[in-house]
Amino acid sequence: MSALTRKAWRDLWHLRGQALAIALVIAGGVATLVMSQSTYESLTATREQFYRQAALADLWAPLARAPDTVLAHLAALPGVQTVQARLLALGTLGVPGFDEPVRAEVVSLPPEGGQPLLNRVQLRSGRLPDAELDNEVVVGEAFAAAHALRVGDRLRLTLRGRQRWLRVVGVGTSPEYVYQSPPGAVFPDFKRYAVLWMNRHAMEKALDMDGAFNNVVLRLLPAARPAAVIAGLDGALARYGGIGAYGRHEQTSARYLEEEMRQLRTMARLFPAIFLGVAAFLLHVVLMRLVGTQREQIGVLKAFGYSHRALAVHYLGMAAVVALLGALLGIALGAGMGRWLAHVYQDIYRFPFLAWRLSPAAIATGTAVSLAAAAAGALMALRAAASLPPAEAMRAPAPPRFGPTLIERLGLQRWLSQPSRMILRDLERRPGRAAFTVLGLALACAVIMVGRFQGDAVGYMVDTQLSIAQHHDLAVSFIEPAPRRVLFELAALPGVREAEPIRTAPVRLVHGVAQLSHGDRGAAAGRAPAPTAGCPARRGHAAGRRRAADRLPAAHAGARAPATRSRCRPCRGTAMCATCVWPVSCTRRSGRRATWTWTR
Repeated sequence: MSALTRKAWRDLWHLRGQALAIALVIAGGVATLVMSQSTYESLTATREQFYRQAALADLWAPLARAPDTVLAHLAALPGVQTVQARLLALGTLGVPGFDEPVRAEVVSLPPEGGQPLLNRVQLRSGRLPDAELDNEVVVGEAFAAAHALRVGDRLRLTLRGRQRWLRVVGVGTSPEYVYQSPPGAVFPDFKRYAVLWMNRHAMEKALDMDGAFNNVVLRLLPAARPAAVIAGLDGALARYGGIGAYGRHEQTSARYLEEEMRQLRTMARLFPAIFLGVAAFLLHVVLMRLVGTQREQIGVLKAFGYSHRALAVHYLGMAAVVALLGALLGIALGAGMGRWLAHVYQDIYRFPFLAWRLSPAAIATGTAVSLAAAAAGALMALRAAASLPPAEAMRAPAPPRFGPTLIERLGLQRWLSQPSRMILRDLERRPGRAAFTVLGLALACAVIMVGRFQGDAVGYMVDTQLSIAQHHDLAVSFIEPAPRRVLFELAALPGVREAEPIRTAPVRLVHGVAQLSHGDRGAAAGRAPAPTAGCPARRGHAAGRRRAADRLPAAHAGARAPATRSRCRPCRGTAMCATCVWPVSCTRRSGRRATWTWTR
């Protein structure tokens, strides 16, 4: 071991407290990098493998009602590889021993039984429902775990006013319900929201949808353009009440997961930069002080023939030892935290498995970045040690020459105390050191704020949503539009002080080439959206069919309506077409003014 090496280890031992503190800061940055990058790569691998195994669809197209014969036309669209029709419905679920109602989204399985072509159900236990039985169901894994449901338990499902008991025959999950949040909610609620899969024949009876479907999913060819296929799909389903097809980037579960992974990528870049910036500043301060106190030693070493490069490598090696110690601690800590974080994500995003792996790229990147931060922090100390001539280094530093400061030139020193003038002189005469000190304090504050940001942001969103946006104590949702008398019945319940109706309708916002599909609350209160081409509103009551058709917009002219039931409902308010939300009215034979509403 050379003399410089022994000196380096001796100096590190004397500075062990400061070196350990700097190593811990570096460990924090490397741990965050390894944790974020490893979790991101693990979730990416898990997502791709699960999507591939379960055949996640590329496009979703909700609609009101269409006959099964339309599937042949959809399958013939350019770019379409696989088409799967199904039924989707919202209902209310009763769980024995749980007093609160549960919102349920029911998805149909193929009528012949077995797995669907797309969005397959990954069974965790049990089996799929028997094709010959209509009282069997598969429940989502998250809901089953929240209520400790097992195969053989019974549930009460209310679907379109029809209630029946179902038997749980399986527990599973699906790639389109990795993130299970109720419609209109932001966070999952596993106790009050369930996803069910049941036979299509049973759902056809409950929904009066024999030989029809209200949702279709598609898999595209590798070279297909999703935008072109969506345009063709919307045109084909417009007459059947289609509200607009969308891809994976708009599908709720896939979008939430993609946004979460984007946050992980941001965390892998931002947080380590803050930690390593603080470490570089601390190394700069420690090594600059060390070089200042070892001026005579540096002069003696240079006098004995040690080169500038040897001394620079000596101090750089000390910084590298601190950085490597922090990197090793950070890698070990990041691996454990990454595995823990991945399991936390698995509890929220219900993957049936987790392809965890410690990222070699994250380990290499963390080590390299920590060494780079150490080198950057030691740069000025290396320059100071290498630039000292031996004769000058062996004597005390000459006092620097200073002139009057800005405050003294302005004549303001008489207003300041002696300590205050000393502080201001030091800051003005050493602006570089003052700037680095401010930067280090800023980074230290950033570390504290970043750690608290997520909790504060969620708390602010919850407070804004519940204190400003939503003032109600109870919300009642209806599967189908309800008449106004229901509002009066709810307002007359004991304990109800005020009741307010809200209508929700899906809309598509278009600005240039950008489109955004979402649910629009209270559309009827504002300007009615443009009518959908092919609306079946012309199919009305015999008494007013001709007059109503005369009042409809040009977009309805010549439309061929599917087989849907319509009814005339007298009302004092303004009724809207259930498909295009366009106000329509007619005059009955009796001459009495009435408002028409067409419902499917």
